[in-house]
Amino acid sequence: MILRPNICHQHKYNQPSTFTFFPRKCPSEEISQMGFPISTHNRPLCWGSRLIVSRRVSSGFSDPVDPDEPLNYNAPLSPQPVLENKASFVDVLKKANSVLPQVVLASTILALVYPPSFTWFTSRYYAPALGFLMFAVGLNSSEKDFIEAFNRPAPILAGYVGQFVIKPLLGYLFGTMAMTMFGLPTSLGAGIMLTSCVSGAQLSNYATFLTDPTMAPLSIVMTSLSTATAVFVTPLLSLLLIGKRLPVDVKGMISNILQIVVSPVAAGLLLNRFLPRISSAIRPFLPPLSVLVTSLCVGAPLAINIDSVLSPFGISVVLLVIAFHLSAFVLGYAFTGVAFQNAPDVKPLQRTLSYETGMQSSLLALALANKFFQDPLVGVPPAISVSQFIS
Repeated sequence: MILRPNICHQHKYNQPSTFTFFPRKCPSEEISQMGFPISTHNRPLCWGSRLIVSRRVSSGFSDPVDPDEPLNYNAPLSPQPVLENKASFVDVLKKANSVLPQVVLASTILALVYPPSFTWFTSRYYAPALGFLMFAVGLNSSEKDFIEAFNRPAPILAGYVGQFVIKPLLGYLFGTMAMTMFGLPTSLGAGIMLTSCVSGAQLSNYATFLTDPTMAPLSIVMTSLSTATAVFVTPLLSLLLIGKRLPVDVKGMISNILQIVVSPVAAGLLLNRFLPRISSAIRPFLPPLSVLVTSLCVGAPLAINIDSVLSPFGISVVLLVIAFHLSAFVLGYAFTGVAFQNAPDVKPLQRTLSYETGMQSSLLALALANKFFQDPLVGVPPAISVSQFIS
């Protein structure tokens, strides 16, 4: 018997080799030529037989191989049918978050061109709107996520440093630049400093949820901590930077945390835990609704404070406030990269702490400016900040 591997052509399918035995006619019996897999235990081998090594073609081909015909390895393979993945309506809803930047830009332009399109969305709707965003975060999270967030004290401390150390220093820098380099009134510089003294923004939690969903519980913990301690830290920072101690309503701050953060997130967690079917049914509708709510929260403050934005000092203040926020984003990102360079999730951490450092509760700053400063210009920087990063 001659064992001759047929390896002249290498088939492109990387399948295990199979051995096919084609016996020649034996002198003692007339057997028609046929093919079958070799089994040395139950098939006798006739003298003069030859063994051909061939590659098994993918099971996707249904045509049987005729052993009487030689295999043609150069023949083109028949194309396999391609299944078209048609996006369902639910998939489209889930991907609504991808158009958030375009929607926010369109809302900003519309608020500047036609303010009445957003002026109906007054400040009394801000808390319910932000609460809805927190509910969406809670519905897509679990209790385990928050337990893991509390077990990471180092990032929580880093977020606190970014919120109440890095950002106030930037506020003092840009407030001083407003008065010296730009020649703006002292009240406008004080308004920029006041904006940097307040706690973190709830919108940073939603921004984190969009980019890094697993980091959203950590962002919520950081924002809640800065908000809870702002009743003590904000008056102290305002005294150091502005020279005026501003009393903060402790009960109001606690109520703000409970209404906007704790209660909606808890409701989402409970619904996800005990009523998973209902959660699965409403979850696809949350992204487009969240995009709509975010666009309203961005366009409404800008439309309501359009007079401040278009004031004689408006353009200069807008540029300074934008530069202040961008600097806070960049420094928060860089600071986290240095502090947690060996962490396996350093990039998500950098984005999370960048949002936490660059966004703050500008509505609180606006309320403090209107209540404790006689000069209305102090409220212009917080109003412009609100229009950029509503909280």
